[in-house]
Amino acid sequence: MLLERINYPELGLPLGPYTHAVMQGSTLYTSGFTAFGTPAQDAPIADQAKAIFSQLEIIAKAQGIGLRHLVKVTIFVTDLSDIDALRRALVEIYSDHTPASSLIKIESLFAPELKIEIEAIFALS
Repeated sequence: MLLERINYPELGLPLGPYTHAVMQGSTLYTSGFTAFGTPAQDAPIADQAKAIFSQLEIIAKAQGIGLRHLVKVTIFVTDLSDIDALRRALVEIYSDHTPASSLIKIESLFAPELKIEIEAIFALS
C-alpha cells in the first residue's frame, strides 16, 4: 500500500508533526483545518467554516478535482448555539454535492477564538 504524504505550499508548512493530506490509492485524507491564521480567525462559525473550505478547495484544485469530490467531512465545533448559521453556510458550500458528514461537539480547540475544525476525505477518481 503506497501512501503519499502531501503538503501544499499555498497553505504554509504545518506547524506540528503532520502533513496537510495523505493520499492512498484514489482517496485523499486531509488533516483537520481551522481558520487559524486567516482573516476569519476571530469571526463567527459560518465565516470560519467558509475559510476552512477555501483551504480544502486549494487542496482539491491542486489534485485536479473540486469540492464536489468530497466523500466525507468530520466537523468539530466548540459551540452549538450558532448551528443554523453553520448549516446555511454548508448548504451554500456543498450546493448539490453533499458529502457524508459527522458533527461532533468538543470542549475547545488549540486557540480559544476557533470555533470549528474540519477534516475531509476526497475521492480522486
